[in-house]
Amino acid sequence: MPLSKRDLKQLLAGLPLTTDLYLTLIQRGKPLSRASSLDRLQQALPQWKGTVTQALQTSHQWQDKPKKVAIFAAYRVWLQHATLLGMALAGMGNRIHLAFAPYTFWRRQENRFDLKYQNSYLKGILQFAKPHLEIVSIYDEFSRNSSPDLPSLLEEAIRYVSLQDVQYTLQIEDVVTDDLSSEAAQLYQLRLQRNRAAAHLALTWLRQIDPEVVIVPNGAILEMGAVYQVARYLNLPTVTYEFGEQRQRIWLANNEIVMRQNTDELWNARKHLSLTAEQKRTLQELFESRRKANLWKNFTRRWQGVSSQGAEQTRQQLGLDDRPIALLAANVIGDSLTLGRQIFSINMTEWIQRTVRLFAERQDVQFIVRIHPGERYTKGPSVAQVVQNLFPQLPRQIHLIPADAPINTYDLIELATLGLVYTTTTGLEMAMMGLPVIVAGQTHYRNRGFTYDPSSWDEYFNLLERGLSEVSALRLSPENVELAWNYAYRFFFEYPMSFPWHLHLFETKDIETWPLEKVLSREGKTLFGESFRALLGEPRSYTPLPSAYIDDPSSAKVLREMNED
Repeated sequence: MPLSKRDLKQLLAGLPLTTDLYLTLIQRGKPLSRASSLDRLQQALPQWKGTVTQALQTSHQWQDKPKKVAIFAAYRVWLQHATLLGMALAGMGNRIHLAFAPYTFWRRQENRFDLKYQNSYLKGILQFAKPHLEIVSIYDEFSRNSSPDLPSLLEEAIRYVSLQDVQYTLQIEDVVTDDLSSEAAQLYQLRLQRNRAAAHLALTWLRQIDPEVVIVPNGAILEMGAVYQVARYLNLPTVTYEFGEQRQRIWLANNEIVMRQNTDELWNARKHLSLTAEQKRTLQELFESRRKANLWKNFTRRWQGVSSQGAEQTRQQLGLDDRPIALLAANVIGDSLTLGRQIFSINMTEWIQRTVRLFAERQDVQFIVRIHPGERYTKGPSVAQVVQNLFPQLPRQIHLIPADAPINTYDLIELATLGLVYTTTTGLEMAMMGLPVIVAGQTHYRNRGFTYDPSSWDEYFNLLERGLSEVSALRLSPENVELAWNYAYRFFFEYPMSFPWHLHLFETKDIETWPLEKVLSREGKTLFGESFRALLGEPRSYTPLPSAYIDDPSSAKVLREMNED
């Protein structure tokens, strides 16, 4: 009986040099699929190498004391970006160690032959970064060594990362891991296996090289989350980074997961400063563009599907009357900004369920559930399902607004008496519009002085009763609203740091606007020096960006303003 293609690959994978020969003779150095291709990185690396070599030969220094840096990345987009980041840091004089995982897909098993092939393919490309980057593969280390059990604390952390992988990938919150017939449990086992492998490598690798700082993308999910947990277990200074909706901006966090969006230091440093007239104008322009469903400057997402139509038109469209209105603005289920953010509920779904049940019994108020417009781009379960599972026939006072409905959220805010949110940024915008907001999840603007922040179900329901029984009970003062505007400016314009390259290097023009040689120049140091120092674990100064940078990050006017400061 002839062998299947799968069985043949398994057989060949166990023979020495078969994948290397296949890569060289059959594939002629090409990837197995477009999904695993790093051809543009391969084309760029020789030039980057020459740029770094030249930069190290100049007298221009970025740092007084270069550092030994460990960077870990997995999957094509992150690996491309981490490689360029490593080359940039090397060009500044640092010693860079880059570890990678050769996987193409994070949610499905890959056979041994394909993994060995992809591993050889990636190493063949990354060798062009030597000697500026020291390269190590997770697959090489794991296939050579039989690893003992992880320390118990680390094993627990890796299990949690694996659980979040499932929640994030399938966009669900309730996961049963012991029903191996379910998609969620099967994915959990795969993620647990891979994350353990990454953790074992990281333990050996980080102990061996003893870096002064570890840099990991995201830090919450997948192998990157596993390596972050190992770095913190070893008490190594660790920086995580991510990207939001703004071009040429980066989010950074020191010794914590960046997706938590911890703004404590920023807010403590800046909250006592009133906004200038120019800052207010800039924020107002951004706010108006979001309300009108327009893009604005370097912001790349248009969350509203339709421009504001006016509150009264919306009232008529939905058939609303004069009773008080509570507006619940939901997040996308399983979004990384909701996972692990519970305060008193089990998760966001439970919070929605209990809130809907309460309003189903209230005939004296109207209740609107605004499903996040981002659900238009996801495939997971909808908040609509959560609500309709409770009430297939909605009570007349409850209105469910689908993600793609031609309704503008800002019109709903104008109509509302009370706002309810989990972690969505809409809660911040509600407060900016003077609407009292009850925050149920751990979001970055919680406990900043302009929201109501219950820590138990009793507190939550008591606040709801106060806000609905007497319209003025929770009303925000002008000082509260001004504080919300102050915080919003800090979050949108001072929390993100200037940075030349967004995540998708070759799909944007960032690499053309800021080629590596330009970033390593004096001009690049002026614009991005603090961001690269923060990536190396140095504290931020929270110096405000010049107004010209908000308008055009690559303009000469930026440099003039910065040199004048």
